[in-house]
Amino acid sequence: MKDITINIITVFMVCLFNCTYAQKPNIVIIYADDMGFGDLNCQNPNSKIPTPNLDKLASEGMRFTDAHSSSAICSPSRFALLTGQYHWRRTHGIVKSFGEPLFKDTDVTLPQLLKTEGYETAAIGKWHLGWHWNFINKDPTGERTYWGRTHKTYLVEDIDWEAPLTGGPLDRGFNYYFGDGTINFPPYAWVENDKFVDIPNDFFEFNQFERKAKELDWDSRPGPKVAGWDPYNVLPTLTKKTISWIDNQKKDKPFFLYLALPSPHAPIIPNDEFDGTSGAGAYGDFMVQTDWIAGQVLEALKNNGLEENTIVIFSSDNGPEKFAFERAEKFDHYSMGNYRGLKRDLWEGGHHIPFVIKWPNHIKAGTVSDNLISQVDIMATLLEITETKIPETGAIDSQSFLSIITEKPNLNNQRTATIHNTNAGGYAVRKDKWLYINNTTGSVSRMPESFKTLRHYSDFSTEGLLFDLEKDPEQRVNLFERYPEKIKDMQDYLKQEMDKGYLK
Repeated sequence: MKDITINIITVFMVCLFNCTYAQKPNIVIIYADDMGFGDLNCQNPNSKIPTPNLDKLASEGMRFTDAHSSSAICSPSRFALLTGQYHWRRTHGIVKSFGEPLFKDTDVTLPQLLKTEGYETAAIGKWHLGWHWNFINKDPTGERTYWGRTHKTYLVEDIDWEAPLTGGPLDRGFNYYFGDGTINFPPYAWVENDKFVDIPNDFFEFNQFERKAKELDWDSRPGPKVAGWDPYNVLPTLTKKTISWIDNQKKDKPFFLYLALPSPHAPIIPNDEFDGTSGAGAYGDFMVQTDWIAGQVLEALKNNGLEENTIVIFSSDNGPEKFAFERAEKFDHYSMGNYRGLKRDLWEGGHHIPFVIKWPNHIKAGTVSDNLISQVDIMATLLEITETKIPETGAIDSQSFLSIITEKPNLNNQRTATIHNTNAGGYAVRKDKWLYINNTTGSVSRMPESFKTLRHYSDFSTEGLLFDLEKDPEQRVNLFERYPEKIKDMQDYLKQEMDKGYLK
């Protein structure tokens, strides 16, 4: 009888262990906004911004030194991350205030597929991928003058704020959403799931904060707002909502959390307790707060006993905004790191972004990879980890990097090429160590002459550009005329990919 009891206990313990081990991992993606490669302290020897929480995350996981966003601007990169396909197959621009969804109902998204595997899914923060708005007046009835010209502007009375919103996160595979109230786009109000928490009943004039931004604010569009709306409450509110959501998760049900922060995007509005915490001005302080939020999320996972079975990915949607030029000259802090260019640019600084992934007991702590990856690859990687089948029309540009993070080399399944783009017609094609730009410059944002002089950059006159990034990561030496066969190879590859079509 004693032997039978011992055998039953043994079988129970083995079953319990196997069931626990077999549970799919939780997934958390923390997505910063306009954060540059050089803003992550541990990969910038000259950094004036402390990022202790993200540095710790990197020390506990793998940091990629050659990771890229699909676009060098906001909405397209977010679309690419959630669909596993290059944004330029669908669009090039951002979703503007009161814009329609970037998604089509035929799109296959990462949360949709994880949901079929039993995942609880949530998006918290900046959506910026469009909604089906409930217009009373389809055309805006207001006008405001800013940026030197007059713009048509939606007023409070142009929209039915009580009706449910459609086309947003709940229609893209998320069970729960809390966010918008972005710090630079109307409406300045919170949305929970598909309803406004409070109805906008006031109007936000261009850049007219009740409290001033702490650095130059060029980007806060006028539009409807909730009375008393304070942009300085946005990050604290998102932090509290995120921690609360994590606290309410059940250990026996896997979850996927997409936390899309609106920082350190302009306007630069760190909360007062972060003032002076960096050596890079208010932007640096805002970046310190961004790091602190990441730390709060990681602490919440640990406090709830979820840390060991959670994959955490941290990255940014594109490179830093144009104020980074002045920041470099004034504070000697280079948000773009050693790369040329900034947000919007085809230069490396526009899309060469920070990327860290932690997965306890699967990724060796403190590892650094120089493998080429794209954010479109997140989808295939997570779906391979969770053993989720990818439909034929899903994640069409995504390549899993599971073999890289688990250090089980599979050369047949590693990315060797990718295509970057911001505006229609301009492309940067990466193949192995080579980068080809089909234009005379990689600039979209104008680089000040003072910064060119500081960094000893020269302009080029060839019809296209070619760089050996292994020898020349700052893109100083144009090899376009030296390697015509390489140019043709890159052009053929670009044409081959574009011939696959734009997804309508």
